[in-house]
Amino acid sequence: MIYLMGDLQGCGDPLARLLDEVGFSPSRDTVYVLGDLVNRGPDSLGVLRRLRALEGAAVCLLGNHDLHLLAVAHGVRRAHRSDTLDSILNADDRDDWLDWLRRQHLAVQAHGWLMVHAGVLPQWDAAQTLSLAREVEAMLQGPDLAEFLPQMYGNEPARWDEGLQGADRWRCVINCLTRLRFCAADGTMEFATKEGAGGAPEGFLPWFEVPGRRTAGTPVAFGHWSTLGLINRDDLLALDTGCVWGGHLTAVRLSDTGRDVIQIPCPQAQKPG
Repeated sequence: MIYLMGDLQGCGDPLARLLDEVGFSPSRDTVYVLGDLVNRGPDSLGVLRRLRALEGAAVCLLGNHDLHLLAVAHGVRRAHRSDTLDSILNADDRDDWLDWLRRQHLAVQAHGWLMVHAGVLPQWDAAQTLSLAREVEAMLQGPDLAEFLPQMYGNEPARWDEGLQGADRWRCVINCLTRLRFCAADGTMEFATKEGAGGAPEGFLPWFEVPGRRTAGTPVAFGHWSTLGLINRDDLLALDTGCVWGGHLTAVRLSDTGRDVIQIPCPQAQKPG
């Protein structure tokens, strides 16, 4: 069976319960985890251990919290007061875990679905999304990671341009794939608003509602947007249902006969603030 799973954010117990609930077998099944594996929940290291132990049966995407861990570990960013990354940062084998993390994906297409953590700009089709993701993955996995990480941060350029090069190009790609919620019809990204779809600022839309987006004919699955809640459309799956906030951990099982939604209630690890 194939499963797509929303944000974990260090919530190890719900992950274990969901895998038990579906009778997950690494020899038979595959789970695609749509980013934000770590942070804010109580067991970030435990989540990484369980996912890594599944080997090829778990395909993991990188979210903004996972990139934040890499930046904190390399001294590029300070830890936030609400971070729960110490179990990884203080582990004797931390370098091994950080190396494993940076070798995960920013976008994947499999089983008919394009999967990202946050969103896709309207100018990109699936092929370009995957190609741009591979560019950034090469930087994350390369020898110059410590020099690359400081260049990730900032909201500019807010709009994609084919002529973008270097740090501006990679920053724009990272912001789209790991932070995007709302954008304008021309692809200009907006990062201040974290409300649900109904809270769009004037002139902006949820990225998946922009008319004419080039991935409109491609089923897309994503996480990141807990205030959006579960969306289960033929061509769209939004799977961040606020596990760390006391919501649910959500997975969708894909099969030849359709799909099933599996949800596990989660204890609140963080209060929205």
